[in-house]
Amino acid sequence: MALDTIAASWAPRVLSLLRIVTGLLFLQYGIAKLFKWPPIPMFEKVELFSLYGLAGSLELVGGILLVLGLFTRPVAFIVSGEMAFAYFMGHAPRAFLPILNNGGQAILFCFIFLYLACAGGGAWSADAAIRNKA
Repeated sequence: MALDTIAASWAPRVLSLLRIVTGLLFLQYGIAKLFKWPPIPMFEKVELFSLYGLAGSLELVGGILLVLGLFTRPVAFIVSGEMAFAYFMGHAPRAFLPILNNGGQAILFCFIFLYLACAGGGAWSADAAIRNKA
């Protein structure tokens, strides 16, 4: 079996792994902002009805939905926009280069979510299970 054939057959599964791992990484920010765990000094005074609270809510709900692969495309599109907003509002004003403004993670999240918005949730997702059932 050629490497291209193996890669093509595994692509939907690896897409699911990318979605799950990225969703879990994203989810931790929502948990830290809203539930104060783990305790992070910059998130200790986040209020639910604030910009950080809204971001935490999107990260919590979006992270859970992405891990499950439920409504992957619209959720990924929304949180991609959140990460673009976070970069330009929170990181870019500090310095031009992402290595100087600590915005590399926001950029990566933004573009991974943009990819998921186009590619979908992959083979191991609630979206795929619903589609296959119908």
